[in-house]
Order: sequence, then structure tokens, then C-alpha cells
Amino acid sequence: MKINGLALIVGAIVLGACAGGEKGTPKTEGSAAAPAAAPAAAPAAAGTAAPVTGKTIEVQMIGDAKGYRFEPNVITVKAGDAIKFINVIGFPHNVGFDPATVGDQQAQFAANMPGDHTMGPLEGPMMMQPNETYIVSFGNIKPGTYGLHCTPHLALGMKGTVTVQ
Repeated sequence: MKINGLALIVGAIVLGACAGGEKGTPKTEGSAAAPAAAPAAAPAAAGTAAPVTGKTIEVQMIGDAKGYRFEPNVITVKAGDAIKFINVIGFPHNVGFDPATVGDQQAQFAANMPGDHTMGPLEGPMMMQPNETYIVSFGNIKPGTYGLHCTPHLALGMKGTVTVQ
């Protein structure tokens, strides 16, 4: 049992060392204030990031005594809106979408998710610092309901849904 505990502590130290960056400095990917596209603009090709043309909705990523969760965990957006995910406390979190719910839009979802995709095409990069943010555009995403999760905390129930109208 002591070996398992030691392995857990060493893993946490290594993971923390890999986070890099200055503490307390929020890392923001994307822009919440993207300019609106012209109404007659042609849609971006699948696999090309679509700009944010609507509003940006904030969703907190929380891990505390109540558990791991997105607040809110049921989100409704319009095509062209964005979601700004905020790592409130600084536990390792990421944003991922369930491939079974994304279906034939996998290339567009992946293109709208900036950054590192080493965990998978529908997985955003790991966020380690308090107040670190990650913005996902829902431009060129078809109406429907899509499963959302945090990969490190999926087994602990950190999931939700995004409905695009």
C-alpha cells in the first residue's frame, strides 16, 4: 500500500512540474470578443476552425467537496456561439466531446478546439492552473445535443451536454 501511495505522490509531482508557465497567470486560447462574420459569409470547410460570431457562455470547471463538475453542466448555445471553460481551482481538467454524439462532425469539432490534441481529436489540452481558460467555437456545428466530459474526471461524473440550436 505504501508503494501505491508513493507512486501517486511522485505522479502528482511530475504532473505539476510539466504544467510550466507562471503561477497565477491565466492562459487564454482563442478570443471571446471575435468580430462578427458577414451574414453572407460562406461556411468554413470541415476541418477549418470556424470563428465565433455570437456570444460567449462561461462554464466553470470545479473540483471540491461536492465533487467534480461543470457549472452549468447543461448548456444551450446557438451555432456561432462559443463556450469559455474556466478551470476554477487548478485541478487538471480538460474539455472533451463524446465521439458517439458528434458523429460526422468530428473534423469540425476538432478544428474548433484549439491547441494540443494529443489525448485525442475531440480532447482539448490539459488545463492545470487556476483561472486558466479554454474557448471552443460552435461555428459550423449542426443543431443537436453533444456529450461533454473532462477526461481525468469522467469516472467521477464530470460530464454534461451542449445543445446547439
